[in-house]
Amino acid sequence: MTRADFPVTIFHNPSCGTSRNVVAMVREAGLEPTVVEYLKAGWTREQLLDLLAQAGATPRDWLRDKGTSAAELGLLEPGVADDAILEAMVAHPILVNRPIVVTPKGVALCRPSERALDLLDAVPESFTKEDGEVVRPRG
Repeated sequence: MTRADFPVTIFHNPSCGTSRNVVAMVREAGLEPTVVEYLKAGWTREQLLDLLAQAGATPRDWLRDKGTSAAELGLLEPGVADDAILEAMVAHPILVNRPIVVTPKGVALCRPSERALDLLDAVPESFTKEDGEVVRPRG
């Protein structure tokens, strides 16, 4: 069910198990998220800046190095400015870690996938991840 009173958007990479777990977890909670495949859609500078600000994060916080060209681009060096990382993220969407979840309760990079539960207004009694791990929400 889609609930207009509690919209959920997930910036998703279908090749990522953590991202797939978050989409399934949100659906198990009874919500139908808007799923944005950001590798296809891309990012704008303004969009990333807005999401980062809402999450209280920096571009470096969301920079994905595993399986990307971040090292080759020199982005993992300590002195690289946030602006340079942000420009690279816009040019190379794979550099943005995932999944990013947006709800009325906030914005977060949901690694591990259980972080998404803090952003929902209802949670499943339990959820089994793709790897068989069972998640039981606190509370």
